[in-house]
Amino acid sequence: MDDLRETIQEHLGSLEELVSKIPGYSGYKAKETRREADKLLRMEIARQLDEQRRRLADLQVQLISTGQIEYLDDVDRAVTKLQGLVDRIKTASYGYAGLFDAVKVKEEQLDALYEYDNALLEHATTVKGRVNELVTAVDTGEGIGSTIRELVDVVQQASVMFGHRNEAILQAAGDEYEE
Repeated sequence: MDDLRETIQEHLGSLEELVSKIPGYSGYKAKETRREADKLLRMEIARQLDEQRRRLADLQVQLISTGQIEYLDDVDRAVTKLQGLVDRIKTASYGYAGLFDAVKVKEEQLDALYEYDNALLEHATTVKGRVNELVTAVDTGEGIGSTIRELVDVVQQASVMFGHRNEAILQAAGDEYEE
């Protein structure tokens, strides 16, 4: 996935370019662009994970129709964890501090947050791979239980990683003060 920060910057209109010449505005707008890029990135990650959640729901129907109901609770646990992660990603803050807020969020902190969220894309890819493996396991009837456990573990790891998201901003702020 391309860096969304660059894409947003490239699509600024002529009015936006004119307004950017106002003293202080360009720095504010650069921060807003970073925030918007992070929000778009998070929405894409949430979309990809939600797609896998929907696939798991379809897989539950397949398990019922093939009489493999002993795995329903385990798959449901994966669906629930995945839905919780998607909800957290969609509703997470995106480093916002307005133009007149007392607390100022620096560009470096916003960049660190974006890079951290960008790393979550790898987790979304891994989740998709595990769901693919589970679909194969259900189709063949082999290794279903262990594949479900691996999927739940991957979702749990992504959730833990996302839980440490605020540390990306704090780390970037700490690096700034160490210089």
